[in-house]
Order: sequence, then structure tokens, then C-alpha cells
Amino acid sequence: MKAKSLYIHPPSGVRVTINTLIVNALLSVFKLFAGLAAQSAAMISDAVHSFSDIFSTIIVLVGIRMARRKADKDHPYGHERMECVTAILLAAILCATGVYIGSQGINKVSNSLTAPVVIPGALALIAAILSIIIKELMYWYTRSAAKKIDSPALMASAWHHRSDSLSSIGSFIGILGARLGYPIMDSVACIIICLFILKAACDIFLDAIGKMTDRACSDNVVEQMKNIILSQKDVLCIDQLTTRLFGNRIYIDVEVGADDTISLNASHQIAHKVHDVIENAFPKVKHCMVHINPVSRDKT
Repeated sequence: MKAKSLYIHPPSGVRVTINTLIVNALLSVFKLFAGLAAQSAAMISDAVHSFSDIFSTIIVLVGIRMARRKADKDHPYGHERMECVTAILLAAILCATGVYIGSQGINKVSNSLTAPVVIPGALALIAAILSIIIKELMYWYTRSAAKKIDSPALMASAWHHRSDSLSSIGSFIGILGARLGYPIMDSVACIIICLFILKAACDIFLDAIGKMTDRACSDNVVEQMKNIILSQKDVLCIDQLTTRLFGNRIYIDVEVGADDTISLNASHQIAHKVHDVIENAFPKVKHCMVHINPVSRDKT
């Protein structure tokens, strides 16, 4: 059975990425200004995280465009896995950002034991509140688009926004604590931010690796496929059904049993019917290979 035509991401993925890129750029500049003006280590670290968001968003944009390329001689199965590669790159960027922010926080905490700590200004507190609201809205906006087009790269970008929102919460707590008389809290917030970022990086990495290593579909999905196949007329049994995830697409190999007395043309029609019903029932299926095994009616 021939493969379905290549799945193309709708333009919304690119549009969402560009929109978040613009908002990120404006927010990052404001947070850096607020951090420097209010002398807040936590807000400066938060701004660095936001600037990494800009870089990662550009990578997502490139990854989505590459994944949309048609199959060619060197890549006959298409380029969908480029989204997984993009997600892995994002995880690496997040991890590096988290380690940098964490190391800065540890240094500032240790320095605060021997040097006076500067209490951050109110502008840093305002910037943290604004960042929490904007980044959380960006998370839900990007997440919604990622689910609609089932994009690992866009979902990774959404979680990058969520990690930025969480880091801003850490900044807010640290800055507020410092202004209430616990100045070391501003530096401690950097370490808290680091932990949130590393957790997000780990989740993104594991999800992308799962899709890169031909992981099978869930048992629930496989069971649904079996029920649909067995409900087709003239399909006597399923001898084998294997699935694998290729990026965000599904590949299926299935062997079904049919009456050994029917013609070759009738067998072909059965295979074609199974192929079409599976691809119609599961839009993520890009390729479904159906093989017919002869079965004696006496054995059924």
C-alpha cells in the first residue's frame, strides 16, 4: 500500500513562533533594564533566561520549516524528525541556561556572606509580575497551537515559556523577600530558577528521544487499531501488528488473515480497505503497510 501524501504543518505553527519571538524580544529587553536599574540578580538571571527563549524560538522556527520540506531522494520518508532534533537542541539550550543561572546564584550567595547585599528596587518586582502574566499567556497560546498540529518543537517552545514563567515566580519571591528584609533571597531565587529550568529541559529531552527511537504507539491506540481492522469484512484475523512513531507521525505494518480460496484481486481489495480505514481513523498515520496471509476456512 502506498504512503499517504506528506503531512504539512499548517501556517499557524510558523505564525505562533514569530508572534512569540516578537513578544519575547520586547519582554527580555524590559526585564534586563529592570534588573540592572533595580540591581536585582534574580531579575537579571530571569532576563538571561528570556533571551535564551529568543534564540530557542528562532531554532523552533527553522525546525518547523525544515520539517515541512517534501520527501526527497536522500530522505524518502520526509523530514518530520527535524522537529525532534529541534526539541533536543532546545533542551540543551535550556540545560546550559539553567546551569549558568544556578552557578551565578551560588556565587552570589557565597559572596553575600562576606559582602553587603544590595536590596533590589521596586521596578524589579513590577517586571517579575509582568513577566509571570505574559509568559504564562504565551505558554497557553503556544501549547494550544502545538496540540493542534502535534508539533514536538512547538510544544518544547511552549514549555520553555512555562519554565520562564516559573523562573519569574522564583524572581518575584526572591525580590519580595529581599525587600522585606531578607536580601539573600534575591540570590537564592537564582538557584530556584535553575532547578525549574533543568526540570523542563529534562522533560523536553526525554519526549524528543522517545519519538526519535521509533517508540511504539500506546497500548490503547494499538487496541483501537486492532478493533477497527477486525471489524472489516473478510478479515479473519490479525497475525501481526507493529507501530512506530517517526517524529510526530505513525508508521504501521500489519499482517491480516483472509480466506485462502479468494482471488489475488480480492486479497488486494481487502488490503486496500484495511489501509484506507486505518489512515482515515488515525490522521497521524503517514504510512500503513498491509500484508495478506492465506487462512484456511477450516481453521477459523
